[in-house]
Amino acid sequence: MKKLLLIVFAVAIAAALPFVAVRADDSTMPAVGQPAPTFTLPSQTGEQISLDSFRGKWVVLYFYPKDMTSGCTIEAHKFQDALPQFEAKNAVILGVSVDTVDSHKQFCTKDGLTFHLLADPDHKVVSAYGSLGGFVGITMANRNTFLIDPHGKIAQVWLKVNPNTSASDVLAAIP
Repeated sequence: MKKLLLIVFAVAIAAALPFVAVRADDSTMPAVGQPAPTFTLPSQTGEQISLDSFRGKWVVLYFYPKDMTSGCTIEAHKFQDALPQFEAKNAVILGVSVDTVDSHKQFCTKDGLTFHLLADPDHKVVSAYGSLGGFVGITMANRNTFLIDPHGKIAQVWLKVNPNTSASDVLAAIP
């Protein structure tokens, strides 16, 4: 009987493994006051976008799990709707996921997004910002946001953000 229970328990654990979350490596996450890790990634247009090209501006760098999913669509629309207010504060918005340029292009076309969505299928930038997550067999970015000041330093970090309030929370943090 004990052997049967152990086998049943082992099968139950094995069946649950695909749903076990992968934890981000917080040790790689840049902290407030540190220089923001630099990068260059392609946007939905194929244009190479470098963080360094935005020196002198506030940069909202938000990581999100997947194009065209409900939470990510809500968050993107909130940033799009507030875009004029961000621009008035000399801020740019950069969204990053592990999706491809083609996926970003479809997302932007379908949802009328005009700010840059950056493709990081190799997970280099997502990892540099300690935001790599997902589930066993599925890799995606965790929903984290970094506000980078005009000098290229991390000004504020939001982890596990609420897609409904992320844009307004960040906008309120920019002087």
